[in-house]
Amino acid sequence: MLVAIHTSYNKVGTPGMFKLITTFLAVSSLLYATIANSAGDPAAGQQKSAICTACHGADGNSIVATWPSIAGQHQDYFVKQMLDIQKGGRKSDQMAPIIAAMTEQDFQDLAAYFSGLAAKPKEAAPENIELGERIYRAGNSETGVTACMACHGPSGVGNAPALFPAVRGQQAEYTTLTLNAYRSGERANDQNAMMRDIAAKLTDAEIAAVANYIMGLY
Repeated sequence: MLVAIHTSYNKVGTPGMFKLITTFLAVSSLLYATIANSAGDPAAGQQKSAICTACHGADGNSIVATWPSIAGQHQDYFVKQMLDIQKGGRKSDQMAPIIAAMTEQDFQDLAAYFSGLAAKPKEAAPENIELGERIYRAGNSETGVTACMACHGPSGVGNAPALFPAVRGQQAEYTTLTLNAYRSGERANDQNAMMRDIAAKLTDAEIAAVANYIMGLY
């Protein structure tokens, strides 16, 4: 049996980290409201997206477990990741050569296109769903793990002004790889090392469970 998940709000653990996150969200929202972003053209993005579809799917929903779904991803977050990879702030041996010659306007256009596509919910396996839900919605107060939904929202839609990505429906294997990369320090382009701090406190079992849970969010 496979399970698709729809969440409701629950309490967040780790008061200190929660206070830091809420302060960061407030500041980020003010900055987002006052800074004008370069406009992306979704029609141009669609024309440029052919190179993306082999890995990320024709509609932005990846069918390969190790490659992320990018449909519905926030535009500014998408652009930041592309620039980080292009400039070496985020290591990606697969992506770097593909986007090496692209401009920031290319990234803006692609972001405008993919952000307008619908993320398709996937099905989560039931074996570790309770642990995954507990970590996502309440964290782990004993080890200082902050609830994932403090930044990514109860249903995984993220927070665009704060550059917190949408995660609902993401491939579990990709999420696992990402959390492991944060935990090891291999990936270090997160704001204020938030993800590295959290991932460092997660066990292998917790990472697998929350990755599975996230895949079923919608």
